[in-house]
Amino acid sequence: MLNRRFFLSVAAMAAIGVTQGSVSTANAAEKDIVTTAVEAGSFNTLAAALKAGGLIETLQGKGPFTVFAPTDEAFAKLPAGTVETLLKPENRGQLVSVLTYHVVAGKVAAAQVVKLDAAATVNGQRVNIKVEEGSVRVDQSTVVKADIHCSNGIIHVIDQVLLPSSDNIPATAAKAGTFKTLLAAAKAAGLVEVLSGDKPLTVFAPTDEAFAKLPAGTVESLLKPENKEKLAAILKFHVVPGRVFSGDVLSKKKLKSVQGGMLTAAIKNGAATINGAGLVLTDIDASNGVIHVIDSVMLPPAATAKTSHVAPAKAQYLAHVCPTSGRVTYSLVQPACRD
Repeated sequence: MLNRRFFLSVAAMAAIGVTQGSVSTANAAEKDIVTTAVEAGSFNTLAAALKAGGLIETLQGKGPFTVFAPTDEAFAKLPAGTVETLLKPENRGQLVSVLTYHVVAGKVAAAQVVKLDAAATVNGQRVNIKVEEGSVRVDQSTVVKADIHCSNGIIHVIDQVLLPSSDNIPATAAKAGTFKTLLAAAKAAGLVEVLSGDKPLTVFAPTDEAFAKLPAGTVESLLKPENKEKLAAILKFHVVPGRVFSGDVLSKKKLKSVQGGMLTAAIKNGAATINGAGLVLTDIDASNGVIHVIDSVMLPPAATAKTSHVAPAKAQYLAHVCPTSGRVTYSLVQPACRD
């Protein structure tokens, strides 16, 4: 696999022309990113967009920056009227979001790009990167020319405009169709507005199947108005401030939730877990954060005793969180702690 990856990387680097000599722009390394793009003559729409978004001065700054630069032809591929709409003053926020999704902090040359699976952009969201049949793909675009070195960074030319997610966390979850219980719980707990806000959040989102694993009647009881506080505590235990992508989750191992309790990431039998819940899908970008899908509902230690008083419809169960492993169990009596 590594040999194949290396071969593809070399092929991709050769195909897109990674050397400075392959670039027709003269003395690009002596000029900033914006000046280089303007003088190239094939980035007029990008230059106009940067001006409308108020980003000219930023990209003429010290940096360094890596810019995945769409050509005029790339912008022309967008649906009719899209560019004109984005350039309107009232849509400046949306325009800035799109433009900063094309910018990565630091100087990332093609030799490094082909080794990445993703890269965090100035927008906050990540672009996906893969080497495919001798080409480097950035999201849905293809790099057609690489390593245009500038005084404050580097430009890689792409053939399509990159579009970040415009849906916030609740909207992203709603479109997925597998988080109906989570969304109903967020509404009952009065947390939809928080999850829709501007402050970036990371949500470990239990699926409908995950909620179905809870003892019969537990969800129904938690959704009652009198249990709003308990429900909010449980949901906040699934939320971490900021955007924390999967690689950082596993490298940090310990994350403090909005609820205040700690989340522990681990690898068990080759599978990633968070407080014992399996991470089944990670790094789903939203406009205001990132979603990681988990297969079990996590209960904060402080809420364990409280949730034991939430009466299920048919039977009384106690929910327990093992303090060493974080595993959640349900029984009629206190279970033994198992790592």
